[in-house]
Amino acid sequence: MDNEKVLYDDGSHKCVMFSIDDEGEGDSFLSVNQFLIVQNGVGVLIDPGSAMIFHELYEAVSRHVEVQNIKYIFLSHQDPDVSGSITQWAISTTAKFIMSKLWVRFMSHYGFMEMGRIMSLEDHGAKLKFGQEFLKFVPAHFLHSPGNFTLYDSKSKIVFSGDIGAAIVNASSDYKHVLDFEEHKAALYGFHKRYMGSNKLCRAWVARIEKLDVSIIAPQHGFVFEGEQVAQFLGWFKELKCGSDYLEELY
Repeated sequence: MDNEKVLYDDGSHKCVMFSIDDEGEGDSFLSVNQFLIVQNGVGVLIDPGSAMIFHELYEAVSRHVEVQNIKYIFLSHQDPDVSGSITQWAISTTAKFIMSKLWVRFMSHYGFMEMGRIMSLEDHGAKLKFGQEFLKFVPAHFLHSPGNFTLYDSKSKIVFSGDIGAAIVNASSDYKHVLDFEEHKAALYGFHKRYMGSNKLCRAWVARIEKLDVSIIAPQHGFVFEGEQVAQFLGWFKELKCGSDYLEELY
């Protein structure tokens, strides 16, 4: 399928990226990615997106796992392009929803009322056993959301990074990974300069990610970083001036 890419598959553990957009056609916009982890027939859905894409994503996900076998749905932050379909997934699955404790009370504004199905994350994150492996919820607060987490899958060694690493790219591209990091920086800079909180926060997140064994960084928008590009991106992000670093310019 043109709008999906298998990021990892060893026969029992698989990670898939879907790129299903709900925006109008254009040469350049913030394309949206959704992710699925499947281990031995049990699924974790990551940032499933808006209500507009629910039916298309449901069909795509069902090609890889029985939808009723989705155990967890992780929402990295509260934005509608992440969380807008929560009610539809709640009806269609028995999954638990994992999110920052800051956003639990806001979910009713999407029409979601089953608060007993939410696993709320404390600010310092959590580690969750998943089959023979684990999922680690790494704090990424104010990058860009005040209650924000990234997810590390220990088996695939993928960091699902939400808006960290997001890029404004051509949605019609027939590849889903960064080809040349130096060229790709131009697509990263404007978004990160405005949407990330500060360089101090960037450094705090990078320090935590550098302690992990990472093979891929997969953002919610744009292309994935693989191999040596992981270190290139982390090095760039660690030095980035953004957000409150431009206080005088903004005010």
